[in-house]
Parts: sequence; structure tokens; C-alpha cells
Amino acid sequence: MPLADVKDLSLAGDGVKRIEWAAREMPVLQQIRERFSREKPLRGQRVGACLHVTTETANLMLTLQAGGAELAICASNPLSTQDDVAAALAGEYGITTFAIKGEDNDTYYRHLLSVLDLPPTITMDDGADLVATVHKDRRELIGELIGGMEETTTGIVRLRSMAADNALKYAVISVNDADTKHLFDNRYGTGQSTLDGITRATNVLWAGKKVVVCGYGWCGRGVALRAKGMGSQVIVTEVNPVRALEAAMDGYLVMPMDEAARIGDIFITVTGGMNGLDGRHFEVMKNGAIFANSGHFNVEINIKALEAMSERSREIRPFVEEYTLKDGRRLYLLAEGRLINLAAAEGHPASVMDMSFANQALCTEYVAGLPERLPPDIYPVPKEIDHHIASLKLRSLGMAIDTLTDQQRAYMESWSEGT
Repeated sequence: MPLADVKDLSLAGDGVKRIEWAAREMPVLQQIRERFSREKPLRGQRVGACLHVTTETANLMLTLQAGGAELAICASNPLSTQDDVAAALAGEYGITTFAIKGEDNDTYYRHLLSVLDLPPTITMDDGADLVATVHKDRRELIGELIGGMEETTTGIVRLRSMAADNALKYAVISVNDADTKHLFDNRYGTGQSTLDGITRATNVLWAGKKVVVCGYGWCGRGVALRAKGMGSQVIVTEVNPVRALEAAMDGYLVMPMDEAARIGDIFITVTGGMNGLDGRHFEVMKNGAIFANSGHFNVEINIKALEAMSERSREIRPFVEEYTLKDGRRLYLLAEGRLINLAAAEGHPASVMDMSFANQALCTEYVAGLPERLPPDIYPVPKEIDHHIASLKLRSLGMAIDTLTDQQRAYMESWSEGT
């Protein structure tokens, strides 16, 4: 039995069934797993992962295991773990696992350090907590690390800051920036799963609601699109003028949050930053306003400011905290400001995570197969990997595309042809 700190190993049977159900929708990863089983490209590598411990992540872990890697995984968010999946990883599949839904902050960081006790040769992050912990608390591991992967916008922002300060000491692949990741996972996955989480937590009717989407990156685009599709009146707030203009051209109202706060019914933060919703916004919100976060960390909503303004709070439904303000208004915070789609629902559908985790698997193989370590920096996913994943996904959908003829390719590569 591997090392483990999970809620209940007796849940493993249920976890296995749900992992197998998700696998049905992950044909690209399945093809990679079959090849990895034959070729063992990760033999000798030790992968330390800090990811959301879900059914989809479990299928990634099984793919890396099939490739010959030794694994240890912990949760990348205290509320995102599926306890039966964590039990299955440890109890049925022999993977060292440290993840309990609802774990406190001390447990969360103890689990991070436990993963680093592997010790890893490759890190895999969802928010950059693992790589940050290496650099702050376990710097003796840096010499063994040949590279890492980061899957989120928030994590890449942190890593770019580290790189700019010359603090990043090993190479990290920005899986988040692969086209087959952010164009699909961030947009369609986040869009659907965010509304799913809010609906499960509140049973709210979306039609006719004024929904304020804070941030119009790829995640914000997806949330806005799905809310619009459910009949909501969508308002977008942004700090980037180009994204704000795009939101306007996409048919949404665009305004500062100071204005949107007065009229919104449901607020969803997806900025990757902090305090998208702040004290001055709570001061003018309608009685009954609901707010949730689908950015990676729970700093996008200023919960301390909300608590300071409130006379009392109570959990009125699972994942719904009612705050009664001093003037009698009641505001509703969902899932402690943590990722609503994973806290109150099941995260992204397996079909879209199929491509994201195919990137993780193939980039792990890429890093492991390099003759020399890459210098410390943030690197894009190689285009050939991105295109290969898209081709595999199209094939799994029973679709084919055209290819350029030699004449067409010569024309595209020539500068002499004109009018």
C-alpha cells in the first residue's frame, strides 16, 4: 500500500467506477496510455503532482503510471477533491495520494510537502503552489528537477513573475497556453461547469437574471456565453481595454464593477487576480445578491471585507453562506469563494479534460526525453504536440480535415506570387 492521507479507503470501489465512467469520454488520453504502456517513456521519472483530485485527473495519473513513472499527488484546492477518487488512487491503483475534501490550510500545505518527499524529478501544477513550495521550502530538490508543467492561467501569472525576478530555477511548460487547452478547457469547460456548480448550490433560475462576469479572458468568455445561453442578461467588467471591446462586440454590456455592483443578481469572478469584488461593491449590492468565484484562488472576492461589514453569517445550504449586513441586506457567498465548479459540482466534463490532460502527458514525455535540461524559463507547448492532440480528438469524433497539396503548400511558402 502506498503512502496516503485520504478520507476513507473504503470509498475506493465507488471511485473506480466513476474513474472508468470518465475514461469513456477521454479517448485521446486512452490512446496515449496504450502507447505509454508499450513504450514506457517515463521509466525512471518521479512525477509530483498538485492537481484537482477528480475522475479526470485520475485518468491522467493512470496514463503516467502506464508510462513507467512513479507518482505522488496532492490536491491543488482544499474543496476540489473527490474523496472516492482519492481513495481509489491510493487503494486500488497504488498511487501515493494526499487529498481530503475540506482539508484545512495546515493539512493542505503538509500534503504539498509530502508530495515533495517523493522526491520528484518532474512537477505538475494547477496554480503553481508546488513549484512555489519547492523554491521557498525545498530548494535542495531543484538540482533533481528536470522540468515541470503548469495548467492554469493563475499559475502562469505567478511563474512569469518568478521568471521576471530571476527566481525560477527550473524549466516549466505552460500547458495552459496550448490551443487544445485554453480554447476548450478554459472556455467550454469553465463555462459549463461554473454554471453547473452555481445551479447545484442554489437551484437558481438563470433566465432573466443580470449576471456580472468579472474578467473576460478565455474562462470569462465561456461563462458569459453559457449564461447568455441560459437566458441571462450578461454584464462584463474588465481592466483590459481590448478584452472589454471584444466583450462589447460579442453583445454584452460592459461597465465598471462600481456600476455593475448596483444592478447585478449573480456575480462570477474569473480574473486570476484579487479583490475583483471588494468592500465598496458589497456596500451597494442588491439584497439577495449571489457571488461565486471560478478563478483558481479564493482571493478574487474580498471575504475579509464582507465579514467586517456583516453582523452575522450562517450556512443556509451546502456551499451557500448567508451574510447579514448591518443595514439588514443579505448577500450570499458560494463555496467559501473557492472554485465553485469543483466545490459544488464535478469540475469540467471529461471530454474537454481529455485534451488538457493529453497535453500534460505528452509534455511530461517531451521533458523526460530531452537530451539536456532546458534552461529555467516558461516554455510553450511544442506546436507538434498541440496539433497532434487536436488530430487525435478529431479522429475520436469521427471527423477528418483537408491537407494542403504540394502546389498549395508551395504557394503559401512563396512570396513571389501576387495579383
